[in-house]
Amino acid sequence: MKKLFIVAITALGFTFAAQAQDAATGQTAEGKWLIEANTGFGAASPANTSFGLSSSDGNSNWSIGAEGGYFVADDLAVKVGLGYSGISVGDIDSNSFNYKIGAKYYISSMIPVQVDYVGSSVKDAEENASYLGLQGGYAIFLGENVSIEPGLRYNLSLNEDYSDKGILEFRIGFALHF
Repeated sequence: MKKLFIVAITALGFTFAAQAQDAATGQTAEGKWLIEANTGFGAASPANTSFGLSSSDGNSNWSIGAEGGYFVADDLAVKVGLGYSGISVGDIDSNSFNYKIGAKYYISSMIPVQVDYVGSSVKDAEENASYLGLQGGYAIFLGENVSIEPGLRYNLSLNEDYSDKGILEFRIGFALHF
């Protein structure tokens, strides 16, 4: 049993090493582009550029969006995102246009960490939601142009009208690299 375990760990190590080598020379190299769609699980923030749908106690929250980026240096992308979301609480329905700007860095070309500002624009609102987002995960490259990036995201509220607490989400991102 120990030998089988050692063989499995060694094979896994070679797989990760090969993946890191491929990623360093391709998907996250300077001059490449990134198009990304994320799914969010957990409590979603009102300002959101991911795909999501949640419903609880007659209240619902949905969002749709995408993000794009350009690698200004190896493993470092500058990103922007756009989204549209809706919240239904009782008899109140509210929709918002959402936007994001930030940077994403791939540690060892396979561990993405991201810092961004996310805001929303709600018609006739006195104040709009805004968040400082921190995100980290792991990039699983499925080939030259596709990756799946599961990870965690924390949205720190920048205004108390929406939430004085942060929002933690589990996300799965799907990215195209070209």
